[in-house]
Amino acid sequence: HLQLEESGGGLAQPGGSLRLSCVASGFYLEYYHNYAIAWFRQAPGKEREAVGCISISDDSTYYVDPVKGRFSLSRDNPNHTVYLQMDSLNTDDTAVYYCAAETIAPQILHMICPDPAKFDSWGQGTQVTVSS
Repeated sequence: HLQLEESGGGLAQPGGSLRLSCVASGFYLEYYHNYAIAWFRQAPGKEREAVGCISISDDSTYYVDPVKGRFSLSRDNPNHTVYLQMDSLNTDDTAVYYCAAETIAPQILHMICPDPAKFDSWGQGTQVTVSS
């Protein structure tokens, strides 16, 4: 497993932006290039849902439909960090955001990414609140 730590959450106005960071550490860091990093979110009273995934090895990405065109993933491999840039935020984006990691081949990223049960390493989460 990787150890993951999220940061960057907070309060944003509708239409605003936030950037979340997910930093990986731990014993398995030497295998970081084999991993995909996912972002999930969970709103009060709702199930955890996927936001998107990025492959560390080749930069392949996957996004769920509600965030396509608004959210984007990027990576800083030397610093073992993945960023989730969130633009055009709306109140439906309010949730606790978690990053997760798993060894996933880029070719099947779109099949694995939506399912939180496929991921073994999780961060503690960071709160994102979108409100006027």
